[in-house]
Amino acid sequence: MRTAGIDGCMAGWLLITLDKDQAEYRMLRKPEELESVFDEFDRVFIDIPIGLSDSEYTRRCDKELQKRLGSSNSHNVVVSPPIRPALHAPTYVEANMQSYEFTGEKLPLAAWNITPKIRIIDQQLQSNPALREKVLSSHPELLFLNLNGGMIYQMKQTKKGLKHRLDLVVQHEPKAADFFREIKEKFRRNEVEETVIVDTLALALGARESVARNQLRTLPDGGEVDSQGLPRVIHFV
Repeated sequence: MRTAGIDGCMAGWLLITLDKDQAEYRMLRKPEELESVFDEFDRVFIDIPIGLSDSEYTRRCDKELQKRLGSSNSHNVVVSPPIRPALHAPTYVEANMQSYEFTGEKLPLAAWNITPKIRIIDQQLQSNPALREKVLSSHPELLFLNLNGGMIYQMKQTKKGLKHRLDLVVQHEPKAADFFREIKEKFRRNEVEETVIVDTLALALGARESVARNQLRTLPDGGEVDSQGLPRVIHFV
């Protein structure tokens, strides 16, 4: 099985695969390239929410993720995605109004900023149900937490925190260090940030190890689906 990790960035999407003898990275700049990749790979861990709520502000999987990460770490990294009625709102003002009308809570600006990417994935998985079994929503911080035995001390935005996370991946795949350096050199900072590179490396490792170990777990355990039949869970190893 071919596996990969994907995370959104300012240039589009960064893809990394750490498969033995097939390791590579790519920048995907158009939704069509993303869809082609989904056909090419057998399992993809992607850091984009899949499966939305119709009226609940925070999904159950996000609540459980917050508990796993702890209050000090989850505040900045767990973003509640828009509810489905607000997904196709043309402006932030309208999405915010719809969110408040259904949930009593305003839509975080961070959630609105990734809404276009959520919309793309949502459309592709609805139009091609076969993708729902292999395009799996994951979260890098949960993967890092498990790689480190259940504890992360440094924030990702600090130099120490970034290096610590990269080292956790390199311990399992030395090629990750080369990829991190090469991607930094090849693409500008306004195309892909260092934190996105490290996150994508963790997603790639997680996807690979979920197959190698035949171990795939979800928050919540047992899973949920949304009103459109999309899995509303966070996958991890």
